[in-house]
Amino acid sequence: MGLTMSSGKAASRLAGLALGEDRRFADLDGAGFPDFAPGSVWLVGAGPGAPGLLTVMGYHALCQADVIVYDALVSSGILQWARPGAELVYAGKRGGKPSAKQIDITVRLVALARDGKRVLRLKGGDPFIFGRGGEECQALAAAGVPYRIVPGISSGVGGLAYAGIPATHRETNHSVIFLTGHDSSGAVPASVDWAAVATASPVIVMYMAVKNLAEIAAKLVAGGRNGADPVAVVANASLPEQEVVESRLDAVGALADAGQLPTPAIVVIGKVADMRETLDWYRDQLRANPLA
Repeated sequence: MGLTMSSGKAASRLAGLALGEDRRFADLDGAGFPDFAPGSVWLVGAGPGAPGLLTVMGYHALCQADVIVYDALVSSGILQWARPGAELVYAGKRGGKPSAKQIDITVRLVALARDGKRVLRLKGGDPFIFGRGGEECQALAAAGVPYRIVPGISSGVGGLAYAGIPATHRETNHSVIFLTGHDSSGAVPASVDWAAVATASPVIVMYMAVKNLAEIAAKLVAGGRNGADPVAVVANASLPEQEVVESRLDAVGALADAGQLPTPAIVVIGKVADMRETLDWYRDQLRANPLA
């Protein structure tokens, strides 16, 4: 059965590609993306670090925004695509270091939008995966500010892939748990039922967990998790500086307490971590490409 063309334009483009016509990335400039209207805010996920993992919609937003309010984990390689003349506002929050307060960030977004700016809120990973994007959207909605969500590649999936670790694999797990390793105070989340989590899924992926990893690991073992379960701690996942520490659940806490684990990092617990032995593809000359 042949393809049914929805328009003559689509047929023409496909014909050109079939004939080997040279298509270029610049063609996207006239691709008809949604309008980034003045007085609106776009929340964009920048992905796990590598500029090449930014979505096409995210690239479009960078090329249009008047102001870019960006987080600590957004790489400079992504910011270089900002529209010339765009204002860059750093709003990074890093544990244990002087950081912007969430309320101040939200107030700034509303004020900039009301000033008629096209505001890009650029967040590492995905805005709705432990990125507080939901909170910011609630505030924008309450203030009557139009907004759009542009999802990004979450580090808990894409970052692990760059370390050669699949979040799911048919031979090991049909489920995966994603959780954060600290609450708003920086402590282990008391709202998590650690005994239930311990045996609920073969694979657990944790964001922002290194600081509390010793306590979390102890809770999981006490809840019935096998202490011999493999653990991988992945930092700078899609960047040339990628660092991976492999351990086991009953030993990784000591490494955390001794300051021997890189941060910020994603922690994965489960047999999928062992697959890195054969699936570790991002190395050697592949790390020389700045776009990854």
